Amino acid sequence: MNGLWITFWTVVIIGLSAFFVAAEFALMAAKRHRLEEAAQQSAAGRAALKNSTELTLLLAGSQLGITVCTLALGAITKPAVHHALTPLIADLGINEAVADVAAFVLALFIVTFLHLVVGEMAPKSWAIAHPEKSAMLLSIPMRGFMALTRPLLRALNGAANWLVHKTGSKVVDELSAGQDPDSLRHLVEHSANVGALDAGYRATLESALDLRDLSVKDVVVTEEMTEVPPDASVVEIQHASLKSSHRRILVRQQGRTVGLVHVRDTLTDDVAHLSAGELARAALVLPNNTKLHSALRQMRETGNQLAVVTESNREVGLLSIDEIMLRMLPSTRADQAASEASVSGSH
Repeated sequence: MNGLWITFWTVVIIGLSAFFVAAEFALMAAKRHRLEEAAQQSAAGRAALKNSTELTLLLAGSQLGITVCTLALGAITKPAVHHALTPLIADLGINEAVADVAAFVLALFIVTFLHLVVGEMAPKSWAIAHPEKSAMLLSIPMRGFMALTRPLLRALNGAANWLVHKTGSKVVDELSAGQDPDSLRHLVEHSANVGALDAGYRATLESALDLRDLSVKDVVVTEEMTEVPPDASVVEIQHASLKSSHRRILVRQQGRTVGLVHVRDTLTDDVAHLSAGELARAALVLPNNTKLHSALRQMRETGNQLAVVTESNREVGLLSIDEIMLRMLPSTRADQAASEASVSGSH
């Protein structure tokens, strides 16, 4: 095989190696939600999203391709470089046997350098820098390769998964949609420790992450509730609101909340003849062991700013979105407390 053909096949092999490396690292670095958005706009996006659901199979295909390219370079390029260097080194007056060994080592270094830098490190850096773009660009040809080699890939993947199961670990077949809370907490702590995140933002983010561990009982307000009976008039509702400074008034009967009325609903002339029971809307009732993030979601979905908290079917207090926000924003709570202390001191 002449030098031109060797050069041609070397370029092809290194190019294929770069392709497999980039396809692997692009998918590992790509964000799932961005691939989902791209899937709605192009075939390449759909192919990339499909690859993300067959993660272990794609990794097997990438590793198979890289291994074949490495073996091909060793079988084609290295002997050719070795053969070309041997007479050049021998012409320097070096013993033929020594020249042969030196040429072998130099050829190995040159081929390894080209494969490592051009065929692996450069495409890896490019893929990580542009994960979604490179994942979509390489997705269709990668799916074609996986289709041709799928039986072999399944066999290799099955053997690898068997070994993983034997270690007691769980095999992940899909690209994660995001970071888990523990990973995010570690990231927040690390960013704050190295000075990349302000302490105030750190406290806010950590408080938001704490929502998954907190229950309604951790933030429920157990102070006396402002209430009126179902037959209360509009004037009585307004009087209860003025007296308590609360805009949302509970409508209760025999110790049970039957609804919730907002004082603004009493401000029009056409409701002057209605009672609290007629004006009331259904109240959101939450058990005190409800997770705080679940409570927040329910309150947003139902449009409720206030919820009645129960324990063993007994009403024990109220939960407001304001209290949840204050729990998430400790700096706001501190500022509010300082402001109240200042006002109190001035009087």
